Amino acid sequence: MVSILIIDDEEDICDILKYNLEKEGFLVDVATNGETGLAKIKATKPDLVILDVMMPGMDGIEVCELIRSSPELDQIIVCLLTARNEDYSQIAGLDSGADDYVAKPVKPKVLISRINALLRRKEKVSSEKVLSNDLVINREKYIVEKDGKILHLPRKEFELLALLASRPHTVFERDVILESVWGTDIVVGDRTIDVHVRKLREKLGGNYITTVKGVGYKFSNPEE
Repeated sequence: MVSILIIDDEEDICDILKYNLEKEGFLVDVATNGETGLAKIKATKPDLVILDVMMPGMDGIEVCELIRSSPELDQIIVCLLTARNEDYSQIAGLDSGADDYVAKPVKPKVLISRINALLRRKEKVSSEKVLSNDLVINREKYIVEKDGKILHLPRKEFELLALLASRPHTVFERDVILESVWGTDIVVGDRTIDVHVRKLREKLGGNYITTVKGVGYKFSNPEE
């Protein structure tokens, strides 16, 4: 079941949207301010967040930027709600990393249509990620295709590659990599990351994974 979190300081809007979305079979939760909403996002990691732009305290743009700055939350779909008609509000929302925006007053049928379109787009992108002319990551089948040949990577190697490639040119610190790939229940050392990176480099060739000394690793497309 697809989980949705609504973050809006207008409780009547939250109630209307929650009612209509639950009728469509979505699992819906609500927060009435940015701080509470962000805490729920971190705790539950919903599939999609409906986020009001104009809220007192932490506004929707700030919440969206914090979602996009976290490797653990970056894959969450964000749809902004805005009462403004000015172009700058829409541009600011998309620049912050939002996937779409809907103007208030919100028509539930229109919002549901946009949500379904976003979910279909994510499903298509998440199953197959083309990184360059010669490299494709298929998240659904846990395989990597290099120069037309399929590479069956061990699970941790695949998860490490998928993490780094999820945000090209972004440096992932070692602590973030360890927690994202190995979790907090298993104790492994920094050397474990180095070994897995070395094996990936041997299998992929090129200069896809770059070491940032004293920090971590990043993924880059050699063709760029």
